[in-house]
Amino acid sequence: MLLSLAIRDLVLIEALDLDFHRGLGVLTGETGAGKSILLDALGLAMGARADSGLVRQGAERALVIAGFDVAGHAAVAALLGENDIAQEPGEPLLIRRQVRADGGSRAFVNDQPVSAGLLRDLGVLLVEIHGQHDDRGLINPKGHRDLLDSFGRCDVAGVAAAWRGWQAAERAYADANAAIDTALRDRDLLEHNLAELTAFMPQPGEEAELAGDRAAMQKGERLSGDIADLFATFEGSKGALAQLRGAARKLDRIAEEHPLLNEALEALDRSVIEADDAEAKLRAASEALTYDSVRLDEMERRLFDLRALARKHNVAGDALPDLLARMQADWAALESGGANLTALDKARHAAKASYVAAAEALSAARAKAGKGLDAAVQGELIPLKLDAARFRTLVDPLDESRWGASGMDHVEFLISTNPGSDFAPLMKIASGGELSRFILALKVALAEQGGAETMIFDEIDRGVGGAVASAIGERLARLARSTQLLVVTHSPQVAARGAHHLLIAKTSDGTVARTGVRLLDDADRKEEIARMLSGAEITPEARAQADRLLERV
Repeated sequence: MLLSLAIRDLVLIEALDLDFHRGLGVLTGETGAGKSILLDALGLAMGARADSGLVRQGAERALVIAGFDVAGHAAVAALLGENDIAQEPGEPLLIRRQVRADGGSRAFVNDQPVSAGLLRDLGVLLVEIHGQHDDRGLINPKGHRDLLDSFGRCDVAGVAAAWRGWQAAERAYADANAAIDTALRDRDLLEHNLAELTAFMPQPGEEAELAGDRAAMQKGERLSGDIADLFATFEGSKGALAQLRGAARKLDRIAEEHPLLNEALEALDRSVIEADDAEAKLRAASEALTYDSVRLDEMERRLFDLRALARKHNVAGDALPDLLARMQADWAALESGGANLTALDKARHAAKASYVAAAEALSAARAKAGKGLDAAVQGELIPLKLDAARFRTLVDPLDESRWGASGMDHVEFLISTNPGSDFAPLMKIASGGELSRFILALKVALAEQGGAETMIFDEIDRGVGGAVASAIGERLARLARSTQLLVVTHSPQVAARGAHHLLIAKTSDGTVARTGVRLLDDADRKEEIARMLSGAEITPEARAQADRLLERV
């Protein structure tokens, strides 16, 4: 919902700060007062093209800041998240747009620089503007199918699930068919490579294991002489360990003769223990580094063959087991491909049939919903002085190439403004006032389906008065019960329906013209409606009529 609008140096507005509320707000003023400036300002915040002509004469730049309450608006939250824009809970979303006198512009969302394109994406979610040059929202046929589905509560989710199932079945069939084609084309090569890899039977992690064992055995070959010399030092009757043990026995016989001899024995015992440990570790190292020339040759041949196979197939050595598994799967698919492909073909045809059945049921539901919507809109057209017009919801089948998760229908809202004339798209209506009234009738019929939380109608009552204007006002008030609705109007019947009334006025000191906006209290509001009824001179009869209009609502 639009909370606030701050404007600086925009056309005739020097400085203006406005607050907005839920419900129906009306904007009135004399012709030429500048009511369109507010829409231009909001349009800038919503990503409209920046024009240097909007900058007030003598100013360097124009500035517009729009504040929105977006609490609970999941689509806005998702769009902000996709663009890494933080939005604090409970705080308004602030959209700021600057336009320089030289034509340049900058845009910000919550003080983060953004593109005008992002403003337009946000604008679609936040505000609907319906006027003479409206080309979005209900006018755009792209959204008509979703609106009809919401109106008729059509089961689009079931069709979408059937579509995904069908597409998955088609992909499975295509993949299997492509695999068989490839396998058939390369059958001889596959058979040769599979036999070669099967005979070799590479193991996971084998390359690293072979390389490690080979390196250890090569070290053993290099260190074998040193290790043998060390064993000679330890082993034998005259070896170091035997001599240490003999010295310990001799010392044990005389250790009690003096304390130092006992300490010497303890030190010698520790030396024997450490020497035993050293011999054990030396023996373990000798076994780990055992050199076997035959085994070394076998490991090197295996390692070299493994690496040659990896180079041949352009994969890492550790990837050979996976490659073998894929070749085995391709061969199995080739051997049993016909039966498997037949099963997949049946599955895809069954999935298509399920989709078509669900989509046809959706088409029937749309046709039924279309008739209901046609009747609902037609009932709204007569009070809006469009009794000669007709509304039709077109539900046409699409070519199979355009089927999708939303079904196989093209949906578009069509109108005929005169008896005997052909139906045409909404945007083909010549009169801006007629278009706005058609939009109002459609919005009333679709009221429960929602849309943007802020709607703006620009001069929807152009060219009508009396009972028609009253009907327009009543329907606007009805729509505003569940949303925020702003109306630029010349009609006192519409203005009297407003919960909030803003007066737009232009003043001049003889050299500079300025536009201002103020919120009217009850007394000023009655005076403004009386002015709208009588013109330049406000008569007692006009004030009395204004009282009656205000009392009636």
